Amino acid sequence: MERNLKKLLSFCTIISMCIIYSCSNKQNDSKDSIIAGELGLKLDTTLTPYLQKIVKDYDLPGIGIGIVQNDTIVYAKTLGYLNKETKEPALLTSLFHMASVSKPFVATAIMQLVEQERIHLDSTVVSYLPYFELAGGAYETITIRQMLCHISGMPDVQDYGWSEPEYDEGALEQYVRSISHHSMLSAPGEKFAYSNMAFECLGDVIAKVSEMPFAEYVKHFILNPAGMQASTFLKPDDLPENWASPHTQIVSTELENVYPYNRMHGPSSTLHSNVIEMCNWAIINLNRGTHKGQTILKSESYEALWNPLFQTGQNDYVGLSWFLRSFREYSTVGHSGGDTGFKTDFIMLPENDIAVVVLCNLNPSPVTNIKFTALDIILGHEPHHAPSPASIPVSKALEENGLESAVALWDSLKANHVDEYDFHPQHFVGLFIAMDLGRVEESTSLAQLCVRIFPNSVIENIMRTI
Repeated sequence: MERNLKKLLSFCTIISMCIIYSCSNKQNDSKDSIIAGELGLKLDTTLTPYLQKIVKDYDLPGIGIGIVQNDTIVYAKTLGYLNKETKEPALLTSLFHMASVSKPFVATAIMQLVEQERIHLDSTVVSYLPYFELAGGAYETITIRQMLCHISGMPDVQDYGWSEPEYDEGALEQYVRSISHHSMLSAPGEKFAYSNMAFECLGDVIAKVSEMPFAEYVKHFILNPAGMQASTFLKPDDLPENWASPHTQIVSTELENVYPYNRMHGPSSTLHSNVIEMCNWAIINLNRGTHKGQTILKSESYEALWNPLFQTGQNDYVGLSWFLRSFREYSTVGHSGGDTGFKTDFIMLPENDIAVVVLCNLNPSPVTNIKFTALDIILGHEPHHAPSPASIPVSKALEENGLESAVALWDSLKANHVDEYDFHPQHFVGLFIAMDLGRVEESTSLAQLCVRIFPNSVIENIMRTI
């Protein structure tokens, strides 16, 4: 009897171990999540509840996150909706507007043509685009390299024309021809000045040298071989099914009626991708251009792409479109993005073979906080969870009960929100969105609130302009 009991217990132990092993190596390929291996299980236990809280606290419509380790998607998840009004769920295959995360794809295309000796990084832009012109003669000396690392001296785009988008193939060249009245900000190579305008010009260089439309070139030579078949720099007139809609947040989260698309700004801004395919992008870059028999770049090209060419801040540098920073003691390579209704962030730790991508169809949204929380968990650190944002309940109190009620609520909350990113007077995003949209009543109301809770701030100067 005792021998049989021991056999039974031994058998149960083996079965339990098999179940545990199976679960720890299980990959859940549902439409809204992938959980793989021990790290995936750890992230599901710790990061998933945090994401659920963030979605609620920040009133996010939808969010997607993907995490890569050692060539494997260990964690991928979506929460919420593509459209707050229709309640269409966000899926791992849902396409989000990626905003400036588009730029490293431009750099990759340039490096492909450099490898073919069809482009030289230190050649002038006018040698490829004879019609490229800015006010003042210094523009003639701007090089491809200087444009890629934002030291061309060129200004930034002021009006993207999202409300009146161009869809035709000639829009990019048309835009480059239209900028001749803009003045240089500084001499080429002298200062860092982030310029979307420069990347539109680079996209046109790619088109002219390759004799293919920019979006078509990137699709054929980068997106498809990188395992990003659904991703695209193009958008149809009508928003397709399974594409995220843009949302903004002045007081509460609202569906935005303008979509951030214009073909003339494709190179700087209009990549559309999803969680899975951005993870594939991470994997092929962490493998320095080659994965599963597909190659987008030679390994040595990454020495140029990830070489710190210009310092942009303390321990912050820019390479060829990529921003080179650090997280704790680890070197990082990444790019973030933000446009009307969308915020994105993408980061790789090449020495650790780790990457994180976060997508959200709301601007403003805490995608950077989410990225750093995920990295802390991955690297074994205790994550820092910021308090729930005060700006949302305070702004709602303003809308529903008036100024005095909102000030009183802020007074009760401010002790825990000394450095809150979205409620400091210089970063009161709702105010600036309202101003940008011409919503005078809301702008005035929010500005009055800022003056009351941040006396003697820059908002007083802004009030004079409303």
